Amino acid sequence: MASRKSGSLLLSGAKALSKQHGFAASAANTRSTQILPGFASPCSFSRYSYSSSAEGQKKILGVFFAAHEYAKNPEFLGCVENALGIREWLESKGHKYVVTSDKDGPNSELDKELADAHILITTPFHPAYITKERLAKAKNLELLVTAGVGSDHIDLRAAADKGLTVSEVTGSNVTSVAEDEVLRVLTLVRNFAPGWKQVNEGGWNVAAVVHHAYDLIDRTVGTVGGGRIGQEVMQRLKGFKLKEMLYFDRHSLSAEREKELGCKREEDLDTMLAKCDVVIVNTPLTDQTRGLFNKERIAKMKKGAYLVNNARGAIADTMAVKEACESGQLGGYGGDVWNEQPAGKDHPWRYMPNNAMTPHISGTTLDAQVTISPQFFHLNAFADCLRFFSSSVLGLLLHGWIFEFGFGF
Repeated sequence: MASRKSGSLLLSGAKALSKQHGFAASAANTRSTQILPGFASPCSFSRYSYSSSAEGQKKILGVFFAAHEYAKNPEFLGCVENALGIREWLESKGHKYVVTSDKDGPNSELDKELADAHILITTPFHPAYITKERLAKAKNLELLVTAGVGSDHIDLRAAADKGLTVSEVTGSNVTSVAEDEVLRVLTLVRNFAPGWKQVNEGGWNVAAVVHHAYDLIDRTVGTVGGGRIGQEVMQRLKGFKLKEMLYFDRHSLSAEREKELGCKREEDLDTMLAKCDVVIVNTPLTDQTRGLFNKERIAKMKKGAYLVNNARGAIADTMAVKEACESGQLGGYGGDVWNEQPAGKDHPWRYMPNNAMTPHISGTTLDAQVTISPQFFHLNAFADCLRFFSSSVLGLLLHGWIFEFGFGF
């Protein structure tokens, strides 16, 4: 009898899981509701004890970027060469583990290997776009795991229709993303990037930098989303003696938590935006948040405000952001997420003024990678969990606690 306990999130389907699919007859099931640490909303959860064992060899396919000479660092786990650090463990269980960085086009290694794979592991940092068409060709697929947070590179509806489980390692890189967001706020507000560029190009023009550089003290900062990353950001920004720290979320934090963070909830997004000198996006990409920061919404922001988005690139309209940076409606825009990744060489965010853009790096520090990798071991071997995971449900699972909750939108 195995017992699983973790912090994991269901996009949908927990009711289907408990009412329609269930587990073995020996499964024990209890439900309750509570506020969980790091969540702004109540979470309804089920705990399952189950006994299962998968029979035969399973094929696990991992899609990661190639690190080449940088893979020599043994802590660099999230690359093709080091394969999350789980190859020896998986193969010792009798499974076949194939990894590749080749993910684009109909003749890619991903498409060739996916045809008979049982488990697919991907990351948001080198996203393998798993479409309805690809899923249709994956005849043996049972489980899709995102080694990180955010599975919008997968056609979740198609996965649900096919009866597949979509899981991710929740909470694995909250600290990494939060620290990076603070970094980007300061990079924009202090106008750091032009000064760095000057020095690297042999120049020296103090006026060209400081004419657009400010202090963060006594400014108003708002986060769109008050979940775990949003709260970690607010915690870190508290020491800057802000005028106000605001958050917009459908659910309120407790009064005690708001006092601890020094923050206040705004019930209306546009009202909050009009007050903020800096806005940070900390909400997932959904149908409701796609294109949230379009031309009309950016126009409602305080003129010259800064926008930081490490959530998902498609939450912001590409051309609206570019034009706002050029006109001065935005004082600057920073982030590491793009509407498609890798971003094209002609992507306007590469060249627009006052940007603090990088590749998708915020959530994949070496510390975050070390956090992600052990979670696979906590699953007590894929083989032992396959029957548990193969229930027909669209979910985000970690070790067995299953949560239903609403995001901020």
